[in-house]
Amino acid sequence: MSSRHFGVRPNLQQLKSQAKDLLRDVREGKASAVAEFIAFHPAGRLKPGIRLADAQLALARTYGVRSWPRLVRACRVVDAIWADDVPGLEALIRAHPNLLHEMALGTERSSWGPPMSYAANLGRDALIRLLHDLGARDHEKALDRAALQGQVGSARLVHSLMGSPRPDSSLLRGPAYTLSEHGTRLVLELGAPVVGERGERLAPVDVVLESDSRKPPSKHRILEAYVQRGLTLPDTPPMAVHRGRIDLLREHLRRDPDLLSRRFSHEDIYPPDLGCHDEVFATHGTPLGGATLLHMCVDYDEEEIGRWLLDQGADSNATAGTDAEGFGGHTPLFSAVVSQPNYWWNRSGSERLAFWAELLLDRGADPNARASLRKALHPGYGDPVLRACRDVTPLSWGRRFHDPRFVSEPAMERIAARGGLP
Repeated sequence: MSSRHFGVRPNLQQLKSQAKDLLRDVREGKASAVAEFIAFHPAGRLKPGIRLADAQLALARTYGVRSWPRLVRACRVVDAIWADDVPGLEALIRAHPNLLHEMALGTERSSWGPPMSYAANLGRDALIRLLHDLGARDHEKALDRAALQGQVGSARLVHSLMGSPRPDSSLLRGPAYTLSEHGTRLVLELGAPVVGERGERLAPVDVVLESDSRKPPSKHRILEAYVQRGLTLPDTPPMAVHRGRIDLLREHLRRDPDLLSRRFSHEDIYPPDLGCHDEVFATHGTPLGGATLLHMCVDYDEEEIGRWLLDQGADSNATAGTDAEGFGGHTPLFSAVVSQPNYWWNRSGSERLAFWAELLLDRGADPNARASLRKALHPGYGDPVLRACRDVTPLSWGRRFHDPRFVSEPAMERIAARGGLP
């Protein structure tokens, strides 16, 4: 039986309603509700005379919280932190001192940490001082979360409360994942190294390249900050794209006239020597292994470089390589339909959802190109099962893709308007 996901800011009233719904459904004998109750209630069975308290306990445990009263306190702690309510949070901690050292959300599934770390995520400096004075011990976690969220002032405060130690390179991983330029620069300013005593790489370049975040300017500046601190990055065309360096690409094109049509392996784009991983853990939409730099620009939303490549003569219908099983052969337009940026643009309702499709179509992209593709999502997005689609057009690739969060409906509308067929 699967468990439920606890949001970063749970709503106690909604949880109370869920408990009442669970009680009603169990009493009515609904199979899914009965199974959930039996799986999570400590009795492990459906006893006669089930009460609301029983449903509340089972519900709390579906969220990874040990009891209903603990769930209620978690909601109140979190509400106090969001409200920056110093007296309210102090009263809760003094009444229940154990809250100071437990996860603020009451479950170990939370990455936001105990109350002080949770407050650091939101930049609640008065609460950080309060919790420190009350005896909080999660300073390292709080510093990490503040850096990850780009809460520079809070990170400085926590660092000073720790006695201002020199951080190690692991503190760079949080802001690398969120592509927080400000968080990265702060951690570097505090003294975190990017290379070791023997010149070995310590900077989390793999996290920067493989992150599901898409903030091209911040990504460029983070990589350059590493270089300025002594890190050497490979002089390759894909790395020039990652760095946003048209000047380096121009030099590569001068040395290699076939650069615009050249295909690059997954390892070229995500170098193992920099700590990068396989295709599933390097988050992107339509596969990039065997693709051109233009394909790469679409999934990383590198608009300036993408336009430059097209202006230099890059073919909007260039195909990725095809493997031994016939998968591949897709053009950049497929990437405009299914991409990592689409995930974020769908969440925000961004107008950029149609940008790449329009640009590529205006530059001659075939709306009815065909390819065979397969893709497994990163485990963080759900079931990482490899799913295949044979002989699809850009439109049918979008229609058949198994997670609509990565699909651009506006892009497909533009393709259909240009004669694209499913």
